[in-house]
Amino acid sequence: MARSAFDTLTNKGTKKMILYHTSDREIQHPDIHSGRKNADFGWGFYLTPDRDFTYRWARANAVVNTYEFDEDGLDIHYFSRNAEWFDYIFGNRRLKDTLTADVVMGPIANDTIFDTLGIVSSGYLKPEEALQFLMVGPEYTQVVIKSEKAVRNLKWVSSERIERPDENLLKAEQKAYLESVSQRLKNM
Repeated sequence: MARSAFDTLTNKGTKKMILYHTSDREIQHPDIHSGRKNADFGWGFYLTPDRDFTYRWARANAVVNTYEFDEDGLDIHYFSRNAEWFDYIFGNRRLKDTLTADVVMGPIANDTIFDTLGIVSSGYLKPEEALQFLMVGPEYTQVVIKSEKAVRNLKWVSSERIERPDENLLKAEQKAYLESVSQRLKNM
């Protein structure tokens, strides 16, 4: 993954970025031990540098929290959409986190419509076929804070309540995803 995608702020040689987290409330002090243990990158506090993605996927009456994150002094693991990324996610969905990094950054697995990794476990798809499905659609980035050390480098900036997200935009993206998956199935 290209580092330049994350380098949104520079301050005296320190790499910082603006990140967003959507919740049902304002979160000034994130807890890395709440949430699902079997998420893409394991247990941690999930954020994204993609503001548009944050607002597009927020539910009604959601709160978008904005943070400034300083990467300085942290062990950060970067993933691209590839077999290593797929294997890491597949392991985490089965509660087998193999990394000890403070932060993990990389693409979000686009399997919100179909549980692609669950289908692999059932034996209906081979891992290489599932990886092809997860490559379909737009690539959004997730940043997962996995250690207390990394939490200390995350500064809450503000929050904003969203009354009504644009449901039509989400439906259009889901339709495009289904069409892409259908085309991929025809070509298999």
